[in-house]
Amino acid sequence: MAEIKKHDTPMVDELKKGPWPSFVDDIYSYAEKHQKQACFDLLGQLELSFKHKETHWKHGGIVGVFGYGGGVIGRYSDQQDKFPAIWAFHTIRVNQPASKWYHTSALRKLCEIWDHRGSGMTNFHGSTGDMVLLGTVTEQLEPIFFDLTHQMNMDLGGSGSNLRTPSCCVGKARCEWSCLDTQALCYDLTMTYQDELHRPAFPYKFKFKISGCPNDCVAAIARADLSIIGTWIDDIRIDQEAVRAYVGGELKPNAGAHSDRDWGPFDIQKEVIDLCPAQCMHWDGKELHINNKECVRCMHCINVMPEALRPGTDTGATLLMGAKAPILEGAQLSTVIVPFMRLEPPYDNLKEIIEKTWDFWMENGKNRERLGELIQRVGLNRFIVDVLGLKPIPQHIREPRSNPYVFWKEEEVEGGWDRDVAEFRKRHPA
Repeated sequence: MAEIKKHDTPMVDELKKGPWPSFVDDIYSYAEKHQKQACFDLLGQLELSFKHKETHWKHGGIVGVFGYGGGVIGRYSDQQDKFPAIWAFHTIRVNQPASKWYHTSALRKLCEIWDHRGSGMTNFHGSTGDMVLLGTVTEQLEPIFFDLTHQMNMDLGGSGSNLRTPSCCVGKARCEWSCLDTQALCYDLTMTYQDELHRPAFPYKFKFKISGCPNDCVAAIARADLSIIGTWIDDIRIDQEAVRAYVGGELKPNAGAHSDRDWGPFDIQKEVIDLCPAQCMHWDGKELHINNKECVRCMHCINVMPEALRPGTDTGATLLMGAKAPILEGAQLSTVIVPFMRLEPPYDNLKEIIEKTWDFWMENGKNRERLGELIQRVGLNRFIVDVLGLKPIPQHIREPRSNPYVFWKEEEVEGGWDRDVAEFRKRHPA
């Protein structure tokens, strides 16, 4: 075995101090135990970056893997003479199981593969949802792909301008609020759109994220090109006796989550009624009344009084589109496209929306233009009516006459665009 070279890292070592767990300690302890030169070189280069106040990583684009067009994320050091063990430090995404359920034997096997073929460092989980294997060289990519598919029956995660790994919350497996089977839907979409995962054909990346209820535990509304959020269309179920128990102090609000200090007696008016964004409920001293037609399904009242309130039983999902981080334009949240859709296998109604969207985006999207930016450019009304064939409804508008996405076609404007300014001013004198 080659002699292990360690580096002097006084600035990096400062990160070991303080009350919080340190990634520096983790890397050092792993490097010492397994004698990983890549880990020592990684910390040495980080020290140099702190000294120079600039990164010493070069982004290598997408590194090809035979049989997988999406490839892996390439990364190279610009200090290869100083840190030869990390001349390449490629990042491999692994398509995680739905809701991130792992068997311990699978995790042990993955760690064995990565100890053997990579740096041994992992990230559970990246923004897309994938398990991330941090740091290996180009020569190991094909063997890793072979090991994952043949030993683990696992796939690489999406990279590049393709469908990224679909991601979902724990859903009905553990959560009483879930309004749809997130795991079944996530698995179905993953298997249906394998070609879109493996073969980059889009203008840019596309993400599905699925939350079982409006609490949105995978932050789909902030991060997904298509956010699928479980919801209900009937009335919130109310246990009036339990409501009175909360008011009387017999039950702790928020399931006791804020019991670290004495907040005083529970005030249903202040903590529930006044915080309802739709102002759709009132407490008459004996019963809680909800105007369900005005309810926006924010889940606040349910979260505060979980033993008294529950989602309805007629469940489905809201579809939203267009969330993204800042790339060409600023960050944006996803926009409601379909307020309610029932979702049952084989999910043909959902797939019809997906495929119409992709066809239009691939035909009209610019290079590195996310779906949300395309919708912003062409107008929400054109996208909803002409592309998806849906009927505009009030949920598409934030407030009357102020939606920046709405653009008119010339044939929709009486008289078209060409106007006689002189004639107009005769009718509208200053």
